[in-house]
Amino acid sequence: MTLPIHRKIIFYLLLIISALLIFSPAIIAFLMSFMSSQDIMTGKLIPTGLTLDNYLKVFERFPLMQYLLNSFIVSIVIMVGQLILASLAAYAFVFLEFKGRDFIFFIFIATMMVPFEASIIPNFQTIRNLNWLDHYNGLTIPFFATAFGTFLLRQNFKQIPKELKEASEIAGIGDFKFYLTVVLPMAKTSLITLGVYGFVTSWNMYLWPLLATTNDSVRTVQIGLRQLQSQEQLNEWGVIMAGAIIVVLPTLILLFLGQKKLQKGLTEGALK
Repeated sequence: MTLPIHRKIIFYLLLIISALLIFSPAIIAFLMSFMSSQDIMTGKLIPTGLTLDNYLKVFERFPLMQYLLNSFIVSIVIMVGQLILASLAAYAFVFLEFKGRDFIFFIFIATMMVPFEASIIPNFQTIRNLNWLDHYNGLTIPFFATAFGTFLLRQNFKQIPKELKEASEIAGIGDFKFYLTVVLPMAKTSLITLGVYGFVTSWNMYLWPLLATTNDSVRTVQIGLRQLQSQEQLNEWGVIMAGAIIVVLPTLILLFLGQKKLQKGLTEGALK
C-alpha cells in the first residue's frame, strides 16, 4: 500500500527529527572535540575555528595507545573465545544425542536471567585465587561462555538438514570435520553477528576491568577515559570529548562495516 505524498513528507520529517534528537549528544561531543576551551566555556555550539589540539592533548595526558591496544586484545580474545565455545556448545545441543540434552539447554538459557552484577563477586574471587588479577586471563576467560551466543547459533544450526549429518556419518566424516567443513560455513551470518556483538560488548566493558586491574599495563581504554576525566581539574571538556570520540570510533567502524550482516543475523535468529 502506497502512502499519500503528504503522509510520506510527515513520516520522513518525523524520522529526521527523531534521528537528530537521538544523535544530538554524539554530534555535540564531536563538535566539542574540535573546540577550544574558550569556545566551550562561552557556550558556543559551533566552533569559531577547528583545532586538533584536544586530540594531541589526549595522547599527551595518558597512555592512550597502550589502553587501545589492551582493549583490542581483550575484545578480540573474548570474541574468538565466545565464537569457539558457543559454536561447539550449539553443535552439541543440535547434532549430538545425549540424555537430558533439552533440559540442560533450558538450564543454560536460564542463566541469561541472572544479572552480571550477581556474578561479579564469585568471578572476582576465582580470578584472585588463580592469580589472574592484572592479567589478560582475568579480563577475558570469565566471558567466554555466553548463553545468548549459544542460543543464537543453536537456532541457526537447527536449520541445517539432518540428512547432511547422516550422509557425513555414512561417508566416515567425524563430528569435528563435519562441524568445520559443513556447519560453520553454513552459519557464517550468525557467526559474524555474534562476533560483532561480542566485540562491541567487550570493548564497552567498564566495571569488570576496573575491578580486575590495578595498573595501567593491562587496563582498557574505558578505564583510561575515566581517568582522563578525573585528572582534568579545570574540566577541559574538549580534551575529554576528543578521548571519547577516539574510544567510540572502532565500534562505529565495526558496526558500519557489519551492519547488513548484523541485521540479517538478528532477523534470522528472531524468525527461527
